[in-house]
Formats: sequence, structure tokens, C-alpha cells
Amino acid sequence: MSIATVSNVFSGNKPVNDDLRERVLQAAKELAYQVDRAASQLRSGQARVVGVLVPDLDDVFFTSLVSRLELLAQADGYDIVVASSRDDVGLEQSRLSTLLAWRPSGLIVVPCSDEVPQALAIEIGRLPIVFADRVHPGGSVVDTVAIDNREAGEIAARHLLALGHRDFVIAASSLAISPIRERVRGAGDLIRETAGCAVTVIELGSVAEHGAELFRNWLERHPQPKAVIALTNVTTLSALSALARLKIDIPEPVSVVGFDDYPWMSARKTGLTAIRQPIVELAAATWQRLRARMAGDSAPAQTIVLQTSLQVRDSVRDLTAATDRGNTRAPDLLASPERPAAALKAVH
Repeated sequence: MSIATVSNVFSGNKPVNDDLRERVLQAAKELAYQVDRAASQLRSGQARVVGVLVPDLDDVFFTSLVSRLELLAQADGYDIVVASSRDDVGLEQSRLSTLLAWRPSGLIVVPCSDEVPQALAIEIGRLPIVFADRVHPGGSVVDTVAIDNREAGEIAARHLLALGHRDFVIAASSLAISPIRERVRGAGDLIRETAGCAVTVIELGSVAEHGAELFRNWLERHPQPKAVIALTNVTTLSALSALARLKIDIPEPVSVVGFDDYPWMSARKTGLTAIRQPIVELAAATWQRLRARMAGDSAPAQTIVLQTSLQVRDSVRDLTAATDRGNTRAPDLLASPERPAAALKAVH
């Protein structure tokens, strides 16, 4: 077989039939051959490496995203280099510079703020870049894949409203992050319009232990709410920890709707009702867009919006059973008309 055939097997630049591929891989195994990535980069001027930058590798959502992206990249013959900004704008600039030093074929970025980092802004149009999870408030500056965050908040609120709840607290990480603001608006607007209730929003940050202490302190100083909507997996943990420390049971007296859907949520004695993000689909769509850009797609930037779903378990109490249903007409919770922004009270 030719040198070109062997090269195509390891580079993935051109298709090779399965029989030839197996023969090449078997020979490489017998010879203990490994691809010299540095030499390949010198010849091509670019590595078959993709950089991935996320805000926090301690957050299971982002580690799950990275894990899925790694599998997809490997299947297409790419390696990934991962960095974390630790939710710090200054560090984000530094980590981007480090990733760019690899001369990657492309970048997947979850920005830690609403601003496009300067180190990234100068690469837009020159390097394939896809934003994941967070939509830039100014519109699509690069391809973006995210969930419908407003709808995610609405789904959580609609479920609680349908079960008779009217006393809410929303546990957010930070209103400085656009997806979180959209989730808050989705839940808050629906609650305000449907039930006319005031909505308190508590910012708990992105560290579960610190958030638990903040929420515990808040619960000790305010009337106990009937329901908590947590808008990230970290704030879900914070809320549950605070309630447990105060020996407040779920779903009675306090119901909880969490965010993200992980095995531990169904392994609890009281299974947790939660909003599920389609992490597999999110990673696949992100990689698909980056792969297309790396292959030369020059179409205008597009935004792909994925839908979330509600995983109903046992953490929400049905209050409608304790009321006289004949006295009032239940509101139409399935309708989704245009809604003005709710007046939300933020607690820092």
C-alpha cells in the first residue's frame, strides 16, 4: 500500500476503505507506531487539535460537555485541548492565548461573560469558532448552539403553577450571565402573569458550598417559601444542602424543581423533578458546526436552539388536592403569549 494511504488513515483527510484501514492499523500496532503530532503540525502549519474553553471544570455540566466533545473529536481524528477560565474574565483572556498558541484547527468556547473576549474577537473570521451554551446578547457573532433558556424557566414555573403553587423563590447563579437572566425571565414572567405573584431571585454563585450558606442564611431571615426553582445544577445542590441543614423536608413543606438531570437526582429518597438539558445533542450540534467551519463552510453565523424537557419525579407537592377546585377556574398554563418583563427582586 502507498504512503498516501497510510497518511490518510491517520490524518482522516481522505476516506479509506475499511479493509485497508484495518491493515494499516494492525501493522501500526505490531510496530508500536505512534503518530508524531508535532511533525504533522510542522508540515501542515496547523494541528489536528481543537481548543475547548469552559468557565468551570468543577461544574459537572461543563465536564459532561467536554467529555462528549472529546468522543466526537476523536471519532473524526482530532484531539482536544481543554482550559477553564474559572469564571474570570482576565483569566479567560490568558487561557485563550494559551489555546491559540497550539495553532488549533478550531475553537469551542463557553464565554464566562456577555462580552466577546478580545483574544477571541481578533480571530473571528480567521479561525473556525463555535460558542456553546451561551448566546451573545448582541446576536450571532459566530455559530452558537444553546438551549432555549427562557422556555426552560417557563417549564419549571408552569409545572409548579399547575400544581397550585403561588409562593416562589428562584435560585440563580448570577444575573450577569445571559442564559441565567433568560431562565429567570421565563419563570418570573409566567409566574407574574398567571398568578400575580412577586418573585424573589437569590443569586447563589457558582460554588455549591458557598451558595448553600447564602441560601441557608436567607431562609433563616425570611418567611419560608412553598417552592424553589433552581436554575443550574450547582444552585440545585446549594438549595438542597441549605434545606437539609435546616431540616426542611421535600416536597412538604418546600417543593423543589432543579436543573440538569443527573443519576443522583433519581437516586435520592425523594427523586428530584428537574429540567433536563440535552447535553448529548448540544455537544453533537456544536461539533457538527465546528466541523463544517473547519471544512470551509463560509455561510453567515447561525444560532441553533435546542429544547429542554421536564423530568417529573417526587420533589413537587400537589397543592391542588387541598383546594376546592370548583371555586376558581384554573388558569391556562399551556398558552405562551408574548409577555412583558416581570419585576423581579434580586437578592445578592
